[in-house]
Amino acid sequence: MAETRTEAHHKDAEGLDVQSPDAILTFLANAQIEAAKAVHGAIPAIAEAAEIIARQLKAGGKLAYTAAGSSGLMAVADALELPGTFGIARDRIAILIAGGDEAFHTLAGGPEDDTEEATTAVANARIGKGDCLIAISASGSTPYAVQAIGDARRRGAATIAIANNKGAPLFGEADVAILLETPPELIAGSTRMGAGTAQKIALNMLSTLTAIHLGHVHDGYMVNLTADNIKLRDRAVRMVAAISGRSREDAARLLEESGGVVKTAILLAAGAANADAAEKILEGAGQKLRPALSAIEGSKGR
Repeated sequence: MAETRTEAHHKDAEGLDVQSPDAILTFLANAQIEAAKAVHGAIPAIAEAAEIIARQLKAGGKLAYTAAGSSGLMAVADALELPGTFGIARDRIAILIAGGDEAFHTLAGGPEDDTEEATTAVANARIGKGDCLIAISASGSTPYAVQAIGDARRRGAATIAIANNKGAPLFGEADVAILLETPPELIAGSTRMGAGTAQKIALNMLSTLTAIHLGHVHDGYMVNLTADNIKLRDRAVRMVAAISGRSREDAARLLEESGGVVKTAILLAAGAANADAAEKILEGAGQKLRPALSAIEGSKGR
């Protein structure tokens, strides 16, 4: 049985409702900071999970997120950012949230108990061998999440569980268990606060490290971004200019030659004959820009 730290009473909660607004907000801020520290203990598990996700995505698999309630919102926030930030194709990302699309309008509690809906969602998303599913639940015992991760595992998918209680049932179905030992909530059981904060940080860390493994980050730049608005097109120009050492005008021209692909534009600046040649070099370097640049530099010396 899971330890229910997420339901326990916080040491600073006594008399909270009669404190001054400044005191209440200070308690709330401090509780969030303490919760955020929980991710440090989970770093080895997050690192292991990122390697699994990167391997599955690199081989052509999908990444699915499943959760209910506040944890579902954390999952959605991470999943929806991946295509724009790191250029991961939208059809490679699946979001299974209890209550379906209606959850974005009415975050009702009932759907989190619906195990049949979870089974249907996993089947409809065609999660199976070669894919990876991340299940998130503060308690670690949410029926929807437990059912979904179990179904995904039985269908051959790699599985990762994120929960805030030791001994969570969710961990029993996981290849990698990420325990975020957050303190009790200042408002007992309100896991949208501390537990949710820790989940959001852990998911940010997990997806970012995955993207680094896939070659989507270079020197802190998101070099695989999808530049589909004015801000991101300007960011793409700035990245190409910064990494290649060229002017903004040259960077804009190279991006046009590359069809808007940042890594290809940088390799053109480094001396690749054309966009096709640059893409072949990237493919040979596992889509990682640094070894691709080294390959071009090495070919110049021969």
